[in-house]
Amino acid sequence: MSKMNLKNVSFDTLCVHGSGGYDPATGAVGIPIYQSSTFAFKNAKHGADIFTGEQEGYVYTRIGNPTQAAFEKEMAFLEGGEAALAFGSGMAAISTVVLSLCKSGDHIVSSNALYGGTHSLFVHTLPKWGITVSEIDQVDPANFEKAITPATKMIYIETPANPTLVLADIREVAKIARKHQLPVVIDNTFSTPYFQRPLQLGADIVVHSATKYIGGHGDTVAGVVIGKKEFIDVLRGEFLRDLGGIISPLNAWLLVRGLKTLAVRMRRHEQNALQVAKFLQFHPKVETVFYPGLSTHPQHDIAKKQMSGFGGMVSFVLKGGRKAGEKLMNSVQVFTLAVSLGDVDSLIEHPASMTHSTYSPEDLITVGIDEGLVRLSVGIEDANDLIQDLTQALKGIN
Repeated sequence: MSKMNLKNVSFDTLCVHGSGGYDPATGAVGIPIYQSSTFAFKNAKHGADIFTGEQEGYVYTRIGNPTQAAFEKEMAFLEGGEAALAFGSGMAAISTVVLSLCKSGDHIVSSNALYGGTHSLFVHTLPKWGITVSEIDQVDPANFEKAITPATKMIYIETPANPTLVLADIREVAKIARKHQLPVVIDNTFSTPYFQRPLQLGADIVVHSATKYIGGHGDTVAGVVIGKKEFIDVLRGEFLRDLGGIISPLNAWLLVRGLKTLAVRMRRHEQNALQVAKFLQFHPKVETVFYPGLSTHPQHDIAKKQMSGFGGMVSFVLKGGRKAGEKLMNSVQVFTLAVSLGDVDSLIEHPASMTHSTYSPEDLITVGIDEGLVRLSVGIEDANDLIQDLTQALKGIN
């Protein structure tokens, strides 16, 4: 693969072969798990040179590890960034980025439809450290500019948003950010680089909960940040070192493995999600369906403009409200009632009482998270089986 012209192969092939090459130490085609906390130096000068950055090398897994480095290399490659840094969770990645860009007295402009953990960080934790956040409706890019103050240090976007599937026009927001010399951070968890490349659209930093589609099998928790090498170097050399939100070698290895099947999984997720969304769209007991791949989605044109596919997440509101949703979730047989997303297994959950319980009742209404909203992470099972499961579960709803 290292002899091939990477510009002439598809993204599917890139997911399998990566940036090319193999383990430099052993020649192993499959990246080994370097399950070691500490790395020996050749001599005293060698160790000192690594610490000063004059030589590349490994010291201690809290700072870096060869298995971790292999995952970071491939994530940067697939997202089109200069470098990447892996973390022990998506929230570790997000919080470290925020703390690297902001200090007490600073301000962040963010979209208001966010993963519940991110929202909690922004409205509950950061204010304790003197960092304020304005969460705004991301549908209109002008809202970002209106919220910018002299204290603003970054713009944060989650698109498509969790769980409403609302989009932000990345190009337009990036234009506003450049005008004010602000970095744009995009959470690309829902789309992955297979369906959306934010750095090519003008974003500066991309974050993922790699727990989700990057891993893909529900067996690891991790996060990753992609951006300019200069930024990633500071993130690693100061903030990861001092805050310690590290990834384990085993989890990094699981993510390297997950990337090899990313393309085939994402295609199947999308195919199934579109069929499920179309089924729900015309079901008499369903009030509204949210899926960017539907022509009825109010931002379908933006989705087509900045995404190459629409992902595996579907949300919908039942006409019977929360009680109907609870009955549905208790009646499914193929879907698993669980939080998280991006697994090969199909999952179902109630955002208002589960993943987004950090939102106040008023904020839930503002963001559009109805009490009857149900979120599906559509897996890679047979779509007919998923639709049959929803059909039988919906029959029990009055």
